Amino acid sequence: MKNLPFSDEPREAAEPVKRVDDSAVAEGFRLLLEYKRGKSVLEQRIISNEEWYRLRHNRVQGGASKSPIDPHSAWLLNSLMNKHADLMDNMPVPAILPRERSDEQTAQVLGEIIPVILERAGFDEIYDRCSWYKLKNGTACYGVFWDGGADGGLGDITLGRVDLLNLFWEPSVQDIQDSPNLFCVRQVPVEILREQYPGMEFTGDRGLTVEQYIRDDARDDSKCVLLVDWYYKKAGKLHLIKFASGKLLYASENDPALAERGLYDHGKYPFVFDTLFPLEGLPYGFGFIDVMRDPQTYIDQLDQCILYNARLAGRPRWYISDSTGINEEEFADWSRDFVHVAGKVDEEHLRQITVNPLNAYIINHREAKIAEMKETSANRDVSSGGTQSGVTAASAIAAMQEAGNKVSRDMLKSSYRTYRKVVELVIELIRQFYDVGRVFRVVAENGAAEYVSFDGQQMALEGRRPVFDIEVSPQKSNPFNRLSQNEFAKELYQAGIFRPDMADQALAMLDMMEFEGKQKVVEKVQQGQTLFQQVQALQQACAQLAQRVAATTGEDPSGLFAAIGMQGQTGAPRQVGGSGSSQRGTAAQAYDRAASLAQGAEQRRLERGSPV
Repeated sequence: MKNLPFSDEPREAAEPVKRVDDSAVAEGFRLLLEYKRGKSVLEQRIISNEEWYRLRHNRVQGGASKSPIDPHSAWLLNSLMNKHADLMDNMPVPAILPRERSDEQTAQVLGEIIPVILERAGFDEIYDRCSWYKLKNGTACYGVFWDGGADGGLGDITLGRVDLLNLFWEPSVQDIQDSPNLFCVRQVPVEILREQYPGMEFTGDRGLTVEQYIRDDARDDSKCVLLVDWYYKKAGKLHLIKFASGKLLYASENDPALAERGLYDHGKYPFVFDTLFPLEGLPYGFGFIDVMRDPQTYIDQLDQCILYNARLAGRPRWYISDSTGINEEEFADWSRDFVHVAGKVDEEHLRQITVNPLNAYIINHREAKIAEMKETSANRDVSSGGTQSGVTAASAIAAMQEAGNKVSRDMLKSSYRTYRKVVELVIELIRQFYDVGRVFRVVAENGAAEYVSFDGQQMALEGRRPVFDIEVSPQKSNPFNRLSQNEFAKELYQAGIFRPDMADQALAMLDMMEFEGKQKVVEKVQQGQTLFQQVQALQQACAQLAQRVAATTGEDPSGLFAAIGMQGQTGAPRQVGGSGSSQRGTAAQAYDRAASLAQGAEQRRLERGSPV
């Protein structure tokens, strides 16, 4: 996680208010140690899960196996990969909706710039890492901060993935927002702290430790100290204290700009938990590794039996009588064509040791355990792209995949709820800190680039605080999803839903349907209906003008219709072919020609002096 968030120094030149001193740091250190003891079980489980994820089970089972064969199959990892692929295929995108009509324009701009802000903050990578962490350990944590030094000192929103090993809360709470204190601890090189805080010495961590993963590389922790970010709530305001080696580095209550206001106006801890399988009374849950480690253990043990039996059967051994006189060195060397024997060789003097094959029920039991793991993790063959015997139709395979993705869809909903909370914090930081106008490059509906300017004043209306709802939808990146949507669009077209003369029936049908992008389809049908009505009105005007010209000049109306580019019977010209806009353009041109003919006929009548 990046070094937080705010500038550590007071924002103004005013003398700091001495509300927090080293005695408060001592109390925070005591609370931190108490909170750490409360989550020791979770920390050990997270470290153990990481070893299982790396297929190094023997490290968490008391050392290396005594068996010469110690297989580690990857069925567990295969399930995690498929679940992670589901999460990445359906990355969330936000839609910002206003609660009042007067906020529609602001909501539209927010909906355009928030994806840009998240992209700049590297949300794609953070979402990817949090998805792995959530699947392995049951809970991922997003951090949403304001970095005052970003963007050349202008400041901007930053996001990060926070390891639960580095986060500490009161053990008795179910929601971390209910914890009176929250600590975020991380290792920082001493040299970096000395540069940030010149004149201060950092010597040791005074007994404070943070659990570490079993590492393959060597790292010298003696050159690092633990930097503690202590968040706490006081009188409804969120405050921050930073300390290391028992020394106070920064306190928002000592900052004149934040002493009364607090760190963030939203008053929440800048951390959001994304839980997979929740546990009652706890803010975190458990993940797929916790569910699948026992079936994985049984599969590996059965694999060990099968492979060991195969190894014995594949290496023949013999009973040799001492009176036979066989040269054992020559007998064991398969490259020799002859083996010298001093005595008699028969089944009484030389007999092969027979290894009985394993019973079939062991193989069947292994397959049953694999099937159990697939069912437990909802990672059935069809979800991974395989099919059952006899199923070849694409529609049938698609239907089976959709039916098998119920668990994935449920998992996505929980991730989307977390994403909604992240976006809410982003909106609140925009409201508080975007006091200078910023320009964002967004992509319009036609694919062209547009430049949108925005500042927090648009969200700070006099006497009212605009509130927005956040609707989360998946960003379809699965090729099959795109293909199915394209096929559905073709079906709507073939059903005539875009024919303007059937707009009333089409709108009635759409009213009973539910699908993604429905509103856009309804708008297209309504636009076609409006164009069709305009074309009909123009055609009727053309018919009336043509009748007027025919009455004045005595010409045949059908010839007049041909002259103005329309066909049909007198008084009822046929609809012009083509799209709605082209129909309207053609009808308008016909109307202009008819009006020109009518004007010419009127002029000729006046010249002849003929009565009307």
